[in-house]
Amino acid sequence: MSTTVGTRIRELIVTPIAFRDPPLLNSGGVHEALALRVILQLVLEDGTVGLGESPGGIARLERLQAAAKVVVGMDVFDTTAVAAAIDAALLPTVPSSHERGWTTSAVEVACLDAQGKLLGRPVSDLLGGKVRDSVPFAAYLFYKWAEHPALDGRPAVGDDWGEALDPAGIVEQARMMQEQYGFRSFKLKGGVFPPDEEIAAIRALAEAFPGQPLRLDPNTAWTVETSRYVARELDGVLEYLEDPTATIPGMAEVAKDSPLPLATNMCVIAWEHLKPAIEQNAIQVLLTDHHYWGGLRRTRELAAVCEAFGIALSMHSNSHLGISLAAMTHVAAAIPNLDHSCDTHYPWNSADDVIVPGVVELRDGAVEVPSGPGLCVELDHDALDRLHRLYVESGVRSRDDTGYMRRIHPEYELRLPRW
Repeated sequence: MSTTVGTRIRELIVTPIAFRDPPLLNSGGVHEALALRVILQLVLEDGTVGLGESPGGIARLERLQAAAKVVVGMDVFDTTAVAAAIDAALLPTVPSSHERGWTTSAVEVACLDAQGKLLGRPVSDLLGGKVRDSVPFAAYLFYKWAEHPALDGRPAVGDDWGEALDPAGIVEQARMMQEQYGFRSFKLKGGVFPPDEEIAAIRALAEAFPGQPLRLDPNTAWTVETSRYVARELDGVLEYLEDPTATIPGMAEVAKDSPLPLATNMCVIAWEHLKPAIEQNAIQVLLTDHHYWGGLRRTRELAAVCEAFGIALSMHSNSHLGISLAAMTHVAAAIPNLDHSCDTHYPWNSADDVIVPGVVELRDGAVEVPSGPGLCVELDHDALDRLHRLYVESGVRSRDDTGYMRRIHPEYELRLPRW
């Protein structure tokens, strides 16, 4: 397509936001009462607007603001040049290609959304076309408190999900998730309690939801030996065990004796990690994430590499809103070798979404692939303004699960591995 005035980028509007997050426990502590994201509006000279969403925090916000300065005047269809310009702008201060990828990914999504709107085609078509009409997602279960405790003059902050601190609480949370969203597979975020307690929770889920796929992710809370023990105990119960221990060599040691496939979104998070992971047979499942693999097209390429080496695919999630969910859905729809349902935090955060409801919705454990132009989501400007004001007024500028836990339990120590 030849460059025209209408396809050039006029401005990139970068808006940091904060939204409510429940007290979800993990190996590093507990989620704070507010989570952070950054919303992008890529405005073309003809007025077309492409949307993007990125994880928040000061560092990522500053990098997106730097990107906004260099993309002006570029052709929205030339995403390779756009990514190269952002990469060059960040390289002096951000040597990590992985960290630069967070920025280029968010801008690429906005470019693809704008492209789709100009062409009248969904983003999945721009990625080669969809191979499935809906994308399956797993219920993402967490140990959690009933509320954020009162702290520093702030009253306690409850939620509708209630407490889940034992197997019965996890099973009840799973029932609520299934009743509301129809999930057919379940993932438990572990690394919170001693391994035998989390094994008991998985067995309780297996009894309550017979035949439905289960997975456990302790976020590297275990030693190699503990990881092997859990894998033996849950052989035949889990579809895979995710990040039981740290590093590629550590996972490779577990894999030597594990009867379960091992998955990761922690030790293989950049292109340079693939070769050693494959050589050491450290993982059998990779959780992709377009936010840190460089975008939707790079994720599509990653899927082809994994297919060539026999690595199965799922998809990672962090606390996110509807623009990210739409992007995840479009790229997952275009990946032939999506072997497992994708992760999503969306049920935990959807009440504070920045998009107009009705297009991207979880039903029967899946999201139907939108067929409208671009991502097919519309920005709710009132919601965006409200969440930006919350960001400004809250003073929260980074995620700190460990620091927040210590404010509530000063004796808490971060130790990985813990068991």
